[in-house]
Amino acid sequence: MPNPTAAMLVIGDEILSGRTRDANMHYLAGELTRTGVDLRELRVISDDADAIVAAVQALSAAHDVVFTSGGIGPTHDDITADNVARAFGRSIGVREDARAVLAAHYAARDLELNDARLRMARIPEGATLIENPISAAPGFTLENVHVMAGVPTIFQAMVASVLPTITGGAPVLSQSVDVARGEGDIAGPLRSLSERYPDLSFGSYPYMRGGAYGVNIVVRGSDGARVDAAMAELAAMVGA
Repeated sequence: MPNPTAAMLVIGDEILSGRTRDANMHYLAGELTRTGVDLRELRVISDDADAIVAAVQALSAAHDVVFTSGGIGPTHDDITADNVARAFGRSIGVREDARAVLAAHYAARDLELNDARLRMARIPEGATLIENPISAAPGFTLENVHVMAGVPTIFQAMVASVLPTITGGAPVLSQSVDVARGEGDIAGPLRSLSERYPDLSFGSYPYMRGGAYGVNIVVRGSDGARVDAAMAELAAMVGA
């Protein structure tokens, strides 16, 4: 049985403008690989209501699970929650369990739970809260979409809360080798090798070191014995 598939939706003008470098996709990809979930698609979109609705609907229909990051804070441009709700035709409002979490968090710090902070307790109808042990403001899961913060430490904590609820498949294994030749020299033999192992993925990544060209070849698959066999043939090919 194939592994379940996932997509990630990164929401935020600050990502598209280059002001903020996204670290969450790299982290999520590694965690999903270990869980046996294949990350198949990444989209980065602006803080635009209709774009969020369209992307959530498309990705939710195309994949088993979707992760979003960004746009669930206390400011006016944090519009992710409202538009995830709209994507599924759900109402949204302040929910008492989310309010209680925030109230306890801010009371412990002698801070006011003002209207701006209370926006983070607005949860779509029927959603399940995602715990946030860093700053308390929860994420949520609606249908197959997990809505999480964009701050990397909070995103990572929320991923840790969500992953145990996802049934993955076989973890993807990988091995790699450096070949001190140009891609054009190895392209033909590498194609033949990939055709003999259609269940594996072969990636070639060129580099230049000390003025010399080379290629890092990565073999990926869920069957360790098949990966080992392909690597053995690859080693023989490189030696030849």
